[in-house]
Amino acid sequence: MYNKVSEEQEKYIRKIKRRKKNITITQILILVVWLFLWEVTAKLGWIDTFLTSSPSEVWKLFVEYTKNGNLFYHIGISVTETIIGFLIGTILGVLVAIMLWWSDFIAKVLDPYLVVLNSLPKTALAPIIIIWVGAGYSGIIVTAITVSIVVTIMNVYSGFRNVDEDKIKLLETFGATKFQVLKKVVLPSSFPTIISTLKVNIGLSWVGVIVGEFLVSKAGIGYLIVYGGQVFKLDLVMMSVFILAIISAVMYQLIAFVEKKLTKWQQ
Repeated sequence: MYNKVSEEQEKYIRKIKRRKKNITITQILILVVWLFLWEVTAKLGWIDTFLTSSPSEVWKLFVEYTKNGNLFYHIGISVTETIIGFLIGTILGVLVAIMLWWSDFIAKVLDPYLVVLNSLPKTALAPIIIIWVGAGYSGIIVTAITVSIVVTIMNVYSGFRNVDEDKIKLLETFGATKFQVLKKVVLPSSFPTIISTLKVNIGLSWVGVIVGEFLVSKAGIGYLIVYGGQVFKLDLVMMSVFILAIISAVMYQLIAFVEKKLTKWQQ
Protein backbone atom coordinates (compact mmCIF):
# COMPACT_ATOMS: atom_id res chain seq x y z
CA MET A 1 0.00 0.00 0.00
CA TYR A 2 2.82 2.38 0.92
CA ASN A 3 4.84 1.49 -2.18
CA LYS A 4 2.26 2.94 -4.53
CA VAL A 5 3.62 5.86 -6.55
CA SER A 6 1.34 8.84 -7.04
CA GLU A 7 0.64 10.37 -10.44
CA GLU A 8 2.63 13.48 -9.49
CA GLN A 9 5.62 11.34 -8.55
CA GLU A 10 5.44 9.45 -11.82
CA LYS A 11 5.37 12.75 -13.76
CA TYR A 12 8.35 14.00 -11.80
CA ILE A 13 10.30 10.78 -12.40
CA ARG A 14 9.52 10.89 -16.13
CA LYS A 15 10.62 14.54 -16.20
CA ILE A 16 13.95 13.71 -14.54
CA LYS A 17 14.57 10.77 -16.89
CA ARG A 18 13.67 12.89 -19.92
CA ARG A 19 16.05 15.63 -18.79
CA LYS A 20 18.91 13.14 -18.32
CA LYS A 21 18.19 11.68 -21.75
CA ASN A 22 18.20 15.14 -23.35
CA ILE A 23 21.49 15.99 -21.68
CA THR A 24 23.09 12.78 -22.98
CA ILE A 25 21.76 13.33 -26.50
CA THR A 26 23.03 16.92 -26.49
CA GLN A 27 26.47 15.84 -25.33
CA ILE A 28 26.68 13.26 -28.12
CA LEU A 29 25.44 15.75 -30.71
CA ILE A 30 28.09 18.29 -29.71
CA LEU A 31 30.81 15.67 -30.23
CA VAL A 32 29.35 14.49 -33.55
CA VAL A 33 28.96 18.04 -34.90
CA TRP A 34 32.49 18.92 -33.84
CA LEU A 35 33.96 15.84 -35.56
CA PHE A 36 31.84 16.51 -38.66
CA LEU A 37 32.99 20.14 -38.92
CA TRP A 38 36.60 19.06 -38.36
CA GLU A 39 36.36 16.48 -41.16
CA VAL A 40 34.59 18.83 -43.58
CA THR A 41 37.00 21.73 -43.03
CA ALA A 42 39.92 19.33 -43.50
CA LYS A 43 38.49 17.93 -46.76
CA LEU A 44 37.77 21.42 -48.12
CA GLY A 45 41.27 22.59 -47.25
CA TRP A 46 40.09 25.29 -44.85
CA ILE A 47 42.51 24.00 -42.22
CA ASP A 48 46.03 22.64 -42.62
CA THR A 49 45.74 18.89 -42.11
CA PHE A 50 49.51 18.69 -41.64
CA LEU A 51 49.01 20.51 -38.34
CA THR A 52 45.51 19.37 -37.32
CA SER A 53 45.04 16.02 -39.12
CA SER A 54 41.42 14.87 -39.59
CA PRO A 55 39.03 12.36 -37.99
CA SER A 56 39.25 9.97 -40.95
CA GLU A 57 43.05 9.91 -40.88
CA VAL A 58 43.07 9.44 -37.11
CA TRP A 59 40.64 6.54 -37.48
CA LYS A 60 42.78 4.89 -40.17
CA LEU A 61 45.82 5.09 -37.92
CA PHE A 62 43.80 3.74 -34.98
CA VAL A 63 42.74 0.71 -37.03
CA GLU A 64 46.32 0.15 -38.18
CA TYR A 65 47.76 0.29 -34.65
CA THR A 66 44.95 -1.93 -33.37
CA LYS A 67 45.59 -4.62 -35.97
CA ASN A 68 49.33 -4.84 -35.34
CA GLY A 69 48.84 -4.82 -31.56
CA ASN A 70 51.09 -1.83 -30.88
CA LEU A 71 48.25 0.27 -29.51
CA PHE A 72 47.28 -2.16 -26.77
CA TYR A 73 50.93 -2.50 -25.76
CA HIS A 74 51.33 1.26 -25.25
CA ILE A 75 47.92 1.62 -23.55
CA GLY A 76 48.68 -1.27 -21.20
CA ILE A 77 51.93 0.32 -20.04
CA SER A 78 50.40 3.75 -19.40
CA VAL A 79 47.31 2.37 -17.67
CA THR A 80 49.43 0.13 -15.42
CA GLU A 81 51.70 3.04 -14.44
CA THR A 82 48.68 5.25 -13.76
CA ILE A 83 46.84 2.69 -11.64
CA ILE A 84 49.94 1.94 -9.53
CA GLY A 85 50.70 5.65 -9.06
CA PHE A 86 47.05 6.40 -8.31
CA LEU A 87 46.70 3.65 -5.69
CA ILE A 88 50.00 4.33 -3.92
CA GLY A 89 49.51 8.11 -3.98
CA THR A 90 45.97 7.84 -2.62
CA ILE A 91 46.78 5.30 0.11
CA LEU A 92 49.89 7.18 1.29
CA GLY A 93 48.01 10.47 1.17
CA VAL A 94 45.15 9.15 3.30
CA LEU A 95 47.59 7.59 5.80
CA VAL A 96 49.51 10.86 6.16
CA ALA A 97 46.21 12.75 6.59
CA ILE A 98 45.25 10.33 9.37
CA MET A 99 48.63 10.94 11.01
CA LEU A 100 48.09 14.72 10.87
CA TRP A 101 44.61 14.35 12.38
CA TRP A 102 45.94 12.02 15.04
CA SER A 103 48.72 14.37 16.18
CA ASP A 104 48.01 18.08 16.26
CA PHE A 105 51.73 18.68 16.96
CA ILE A 106 52.80 16.96 13.73
CA ALA A 107 50.06 18.80 11.82
CA LYS A 108 51.32 22.18 13.06
CA VAL A 109 54.93 21.30 12.24
CA LEU A 110 54.22 20.05 8.70
CA ASP A 111 51.59 22.64 7.75
CA PRO A 112 53.97 25.23 6.15
CA TYR A 113 55.85 22.49 4.29
CA LEU A 114 52.62 21.08 2.84
CA VAL A 115 51.60 24.57 1.73
CA VAL A 116 54.94 25.04 -0.04
CA LEU A 117 54.79 21.59 -1.67
CA ASN A 118 51.24 22.20 -2.82
CA SER A 119 52.21 25.50 -4.44
CA LEU A 120 55.15 23.98 -6.31
CA PRO A 121 54.58 22.87 -9.93
CA LYS A 122 55.19 19.16 -9.37
CA THR A 123 55.61 18.46 -13.08
CA ALA A 124 58.59 20.83 -13.13
CA LEU A 125 60.26 18.56 -10.56
CA ALA A 126 59.79 15.49 -12.76
CA PRO A 127 63.35 15.60 -14.25
CA ILE A 128 64.85 15.71 -10.74
CA ILE A 129 62.60 12.90 -9.51
CA ILE A 130 63.51 10.71 -12.47
CA ILE A 131 67.23 11.34 -11.89
CA TRP A 132 66.86 10.36 -8.24
CA VAL A 133 64.65 7.31 -8.75
CA GLY A 134 65.81 6.15 -12.17
CA ALA A 135 64.88 6.54 -15.81
CA GLY A 136 62.35 3.75 -16.07
CA TYR A 137 58.90 2.70 -14.95
CA SER A 138 59.78 3.43 -11.32
CA GLY A 139 60.62 7.06 -12.12
CA ILE A 140 57.36 7.54 -14.00
CA ILE A 141 55.29 5.97 -11.20
CA VAL A 142 57.01 8.08 -8.54
CA THR A 143 56.30 11.18 -10.63
CA ALA A 144 52.61 10.24 -10.70
CA ILE A 145 52.65 9.69 -6.92
CA THR A 146 54.35 13.03 -6.32
CA VAL A 147 51.78 14.92 -8.36
CA SER A 148 48.79 13.47 -6.47
CA ILE A 149 49.93 12.79 -2.92
CA VAL A 150 50.07 16.38 -1.61
CA VAL A 151 46.59 17.16 -2.93
CA THR A 152 45.31 13.97 -1.29
CA ILE A 153 46.86 14.85 2.06
CA MET A 154 45.48 18.39 2.13
CA ASN A 155 41.98 17.52 0.90
CA VAL A 156 41.49 14.50 3.15
CA TYR A 157 42.96 16.23 6.20
CA SER A 158 40.66 19.18 5.59
CA GLY A 159 37.73 16.75 5.46
CA PHE A 160 38.83 15.22 8.78
CA ARG A 161 38.98 18.64 10.44
CA ASN A 162 35.48 19.53 9.23
CA VAL A 163 33.87 16.55 10.96
CA ASP A 164 31.20 17.56 13.47
CA GLU A 165 32.98 18.14 16.78
CA ASP A 166 29.84 17.31 18.76
CA LYS A 167 29.86 13.75 17.43
CA ILE A 168 33.50 13.32 18.40
CA LYS A 169 32.90 14.72 21.90
CA LEU A 170 29.90 12.42 22.30
CA LEU A 171 32.01 9.34 21.60
CA GLU A 172 34.80 10.60 23.84
CA THR A 173 32.26 11.12 26.62
CA PHE A 174 31.41 7.43 26.42
CA GLY A 175 35.09 6.54 26.64
CA ALA A 176 35.86 5.91 22.97
CA THR A 177 39.52 5.66 22.03
CA LYS A 178 41.16 7.77 19.33
CA PHE A 179 41.06 4.83 16.93
CA GLN A 180 37.35 4.22 17.60
CA VAL A 181 36.58 7.89 16.92
CA LEU A 182 38.53 7.63 13.66
CA LYS A 183 36.76 4.43 12.63
CA LYS A 184 33.22 5.29 13.70
CA VAL A 185 32.98 9.02 12.95
CA VAL A 186 35.90 10.63 11.14
CA LEU A 187 36.36 8.21 8.24
CA PRO A 188 32.62 7.68 7.51
CA SER A 189 31.93 11.43 7.70
CA SER A 190 34.86 12.17 5.39
CA PHE A 191 33.91 9.54 2.81
CA PRO A 192 32.48 12.10 0.29
CA THR A 193 35.71 14.10 0.55
CA ILE A 194 37.83 10.98 -0.03
CA ILE A 195 35.77 10.03 -3.10
CA SER A 196 36.07 13.56 -4.50
CA THR A 197 39.82 13.35 -3.97
CA LEU A 198 39.94 10.04 -5.84
CA LYS A 199 38.24 11.68 -8.82
CA VAL A 200 40.83 14.45 -8.83
CA ASN A 201 43.68 11.99 -8.38
CA ILE A 202 42.79 10.11 -11.56
CA GLY A 203 43.56 13.18 -13.64
CA LEU A 204 46.63 14.09 -11.59
CA SER A 205 48.03 10.57 -11.86
CA TRP A 206 47.65 10.71 -15.64
CA VAL A 207 49.44 14.07 -15.67
CA GLY A 208 52.36 12.58 -13.75
CA VAL A 209 52.54 9.51 -15.98
CA ILE A 210 52.37 11.45 -19.25
CA VAL A 211 55.02 13.95 -18.10
CA GLY A 212 57.26 11.07 -17.04
CA GLU A 213 56.75 9.34 -20.39
CA PHE A 214 57.55 12.59 -22.18
CA LEU A 215 60.96 12.56 -20.52
CA VAL A 216 62.21 8.98 -20.39
CA SER A 217 59.73 6.40 -21.63
CA LYS A 218 60.19 4.23 -24.70
CA ALA A 219 56.57 3.10 -24.65
CA GLY A 220 53.20 4.38 -23.55
CA ILE A 221 50.70 7.01 -24.64
CA GLY A 222 53.04 9.84 -23.65
CA TYR A 223 55.77 8.29 -25.76
CA LEU A 224 53.44 8.13 -28.76
CA ILE A 225 52.59 11.81 -28.36
CA VAL A 226 56.25 12.82 -28.16
CA TYR A 227 57.28 10.56 -31.05
CA GLY A 228 54.43 11.83 -33.23
CA GLY A 229 55.46 15.42 -32.55
CA GLN A 230 59.12 14.72 -33.29
CA VAL A 231 58.41 13.17 -36.70
CA PHE A 232 55.56 15.64 -37.42
CA LYS A 233 53.02 12.83 -37.56
CA LEU A 234 50.05 14.71 -36.13
CA ASP A 235 47.69 11.79 -36.84
CA LEU A 236 49.55 9.84 -34.17
CA VAL A 237 49.48 12.76 -31.72
CA MET A 238 45.73 13.34 -32.14
CA MET A 239 44.97 9.62 -31.86
CA SER A 240 46.98 9.38 -28.65
CA VAL A 241 45.23 12.41 -27.17
CA PHE A 242 41.79 10.96 -28.00
CA ILE A 243 42.71 7.61 -26.44
CA LEU A 244 44.06 9.36 -23.35
CA ALA A 245 40.83 11.34 -22.98
CA ILE A 246 38.65 8.23 -23.36
CA ILE A 247 40.63 6.14 -20.86
CA SER A 248 40.68 8.98 -18.32
CA ALA A 249 36.91 9.41 -18.67
CA VAL A 250 36.33 5.66 -18.23
CA MET A 251 38.46 5.55 -15.07
CA TYR A 252 36.63 8.58 -13.70
CA GLN A 253 33.26 6.95 -14.37
CA LEU A 254 34.42 3.76 -12.62
CA ILE A 255 35.12 5.77 -9.47
CA ALA A 256 31.75 7.51 -9.82
CA PHE A 257 30.10 4.07 -10.14
CA VAL A 258 31.86 2.84 -6.99
CA GLU A 259 30.80 6.02 -5.19
CA LYS A 260 27.18 5.45 -6.21
CA LYS A 261 27.24 1.87 -4.94
CA LEU A 262 28.93 2.73 -1.65
CA THR A 263 26.69 5.71 -0.91
CA LYS A 264 23.47 3.95 -1.93
CA TRP A 265 22.54 3.54 1.73
CA GLN A 266 22.54 7.33 2.14
CA GLN A 267 20.00 7.93 -0.65
